Amino acid sequence: MDSLYSGEHRALQEAFGTQKLADFLDKHHVQPALGEPERGFIETRDMFFLSTVDPEGNPTVSYKGGPSGFVKVLGPNALAFPGFDGNGMFLSMGNITGQGRVGLLFIDFETPHRLRVQGTARVLREDPLLSEYTEAKYIVRVDVTKAWVNCPRYVHQYTRVAQSRYVPRPGSETPLAQWKRLDMVQAVISDEDRARAEREGVLSLDAYGEKLVKGEA
Repeated sequence: MDSLYSGEHRALQEAFGTQKLADFLDKHHVQPALGEPERGFIETRDMFFLSTVDPEGNPTVSYKGGPSGFVKVLGPNALAFPGFDGNGMFLSMGNITGQGRVGLLFIDFETPHRLRVQGTARVLREDPLLSEYTEAKYIVRVDVTKAWVNCPRYVHQYTRVAQSRYVPRPGSETPLAQWKRLDMVQAVISDEDRARAEREGVLSLDAYGEKLVKGEA
């Protein structure tokens, strides 16, 4: 397995006297595949952070949430997750389509515990896994190249209150995103969303801001 480190990493390790520790972690801690402990951890998560890069190398990080277990480990070097309705920008998915390289960070804020995964991803609009997710628009499959447990020392401990009410669930209508009720976006959202916004009531920016402050958005 290739080393995690470049010349720039090595220079900093030398400057701070961490070469031996870095070599130990690279050799014994970073794995070329997902094991059963990693599978068990990933498949109990209901969120993770996804990093991608654009054609100029500019990074972006996005939060991905869903029902518990929405990321499936399909094998030692394969995992998949669904894409739900978003804001229409497709920043992360466009980066994946163009560049492919991804980093995933899974965190348990209650224990705490965290796991890093690196690999190459692709966006699939037709995939057999689509039928397993309510309202999924596409599936992202990741070919895993590296995975390692990361020190949780600076992970602040939080208690989960509830999953988002916007996570699609079988047999129930997913609430309309409150920002889709904003008067300023009515001309650019889909006809279906516009009809729902009209039924539920179009919001001014001030009214939407009040919902944000109250945690109702």
